[in-house]
Amino acid sequence: MNGGEIIAETLKKNGVNFIFTLCGGHISPILVGAKKKNIKVIDVRHEPTAVFAADAIARLTGIPGVAVVTAGPGVTNSITALKNAQLAQSPVILLGGAAATVLKGRGALQDIEQLDLLKTVVKWSISIEQNCDIVPIIEEAFKVAMSGIPGPVFIECPIDILYDEELVKEWYGRKSPTSKSFSIKKKIVNWYLKRHVDKLFACAPEEIIIEENGDIVPFTIDPHNVEKVREEIKKAQKPVLILGKQVTFRKQIVNDLSEGLKKLGIPTFLASMSRGLLGETHPNYFRHGRSNALRNADLIIIAGMPIDFRLGYGRKINKNATHIGINRSKEELEKNRKADIRIQSDPGTFLLKLTEKGTFDKENWRKWFETLQQWEERGNARLYEFSKVETDYINPLYLLQKIDTHKNKNSIIIGDGGDFVATASYIIKPPGPLTWLDAGPYGTLGAGAGFAIAAKLMSPNSEVILLYGDGSAAYSIAEFDTFVRHKLPIIAVIGNDAGWTQIKRDQVKYLKDPIATTLEFNDYHIVVEGYGAKGLFLENPQKIGEALKQAREIAQSGSPVLINAKIGITKFREGSISM
Repeated sequence: MNGGEIIAETLKKNGVNFIFTLCGGHISPILVGAKKKNIKVIDVRHEPTAVFAADAIARLTGIPGVAVVTAGPGVTNSITALKNAQLAQSPVILLGGAAATVLKGRGALQDIEQLDLLKTVVKWSISIEQNCDIVPIIEEAFKVAMSGIPGPVFIECPIDILYDEELVKEWYGRKSPTSKSFSIKKKIVNWYLKRHVDKLFACAPEEIIIEENGDIVPFTIDPHNVEKVREEIKKAQKPVLILGKQVTFRKQIVNDLSEGLKKLGIPTFLASMSRGLLGETHPNYFRHGRSNALRNADLIIIAGMPIDFRLGYGRKINKNATHIGINRSKEELEKNRKADIRIQSDPGTFLLKLTEKGTFDKENWRKWFETLQQWEERGNARLYEFSKVETDYINPLYLLQKIDTHKNKNSIIIGDGGDFVATASYIIKPPGPLTWLDAGPYGTLGAGAGFAIAAKLMSPNSEVILLYGDGSAAYSIAEFDTFVRHKLPIIAVIGNDAGWTQIKRDQVKYLKDPIATTLEFNDYHIVVEGYGAKGLFLENPQKIGEALKQAREIAQSGSPVLINAKIGITKFREGSISM
């Protein structure tokens, strides 16, 4: 086997079924090797999409997603998506091509200092220097990516490591010349190259043993801590539970955790990847009034997310409340406001142990539930009020309400946008665990296509609905070509208000100038037809149901489809600019 095939077999034995890539000469042996090992190679149109797709695979499966990009620009194009994975704590492995080992630093094509460039955005970065190291480096990468606080890893793969030894020897000069006219200098160079190749291929292929990697052992759960938390809950009159992304890291327990949380009885708010854990509707689940709850609760349990801008940096938390933090990261337990009780552990595993100890009597919290329900109804009434506002074209809240009522029980919702998708997070109810994907706390645009690709690959029988803002759509609309080529019938809906509305609304209010925030009502539905998909144009609110039904029928026939929905603007999210 050549190096590319060894990499592919090692990935396969670590549970990898898909790799995402944009081809390049430096990485060809990995792609061909992957195909030989029955790993599906999904080639996309821009490197960030490959990394976003790998990120989503990790979020949906718990197994690191793998992207493969060529040297230089391929690697640098990946940086934003890698940083997104780092902040979302997604275990991603990026394999990047590199110049031949003997040519590093000599001006070879696309030769840059990739390890130094990426060291701040990955947990670990390393270059493979000889074929003996391929397997142990990749196996270590899986462990590093998944252990502790998950995150991305970068492995640099020089081109001469990836090809067959005999071919590389030919590249470097297979035989030493015997001619007397051959200069001493050239003989020395030839000797050096031969010695260099011998080091590259220090191990014979048959000596390289590839085994399945062992499971990563999760954080241990201290029974004393579980009992301590239970005692605090029993004492509380107004408890609240806030769940973030980390509670879904261990995919094998997500369904049990979902059922346990439903029975537990504590009022719960969900954020990020935890959306959907309690289904669409459950008496413990609240979607509005979180800030009010934080100000009034006497027990606040925050599991799996930091106290960052989403929680007002801790300023919204009642200073007299008992605050319990459960997080894999010690840093996140102390960010902005230290929890009174700090438990460094896997939040999902800890909460599952908590639910296994029995439920709590909700009658003790009846008045608190009544207050929370009032805030919930007030939030729903506000949504209804804004959905009835007359706007130019379609009211965006009304459109999202219609999408919510038309989705299936097996729908997976992907959010990629600013104002439109942030509004959707209040309206669209994910039907179950792991059915909502967005970029996460980095606020990155452009993740949608990669996330949708991964979701459809992992759940081919699910309806994948990609919600785009018109600004964010342009980052990855070319991936409709990828959808078509790989037969991924994804339904996309663009909320097209001809602007960067999340920015424009407050910029105009405070600075009186819309500069750089205005777009056009572009014909995105025609753009995707150029890639071989189907496009629908929607501007009449009375036709929303018909358009959604038609899009579903098109997708069921096997074609990806995009609805270009012309929408107006409301003041629903006025003042939402993040500080």
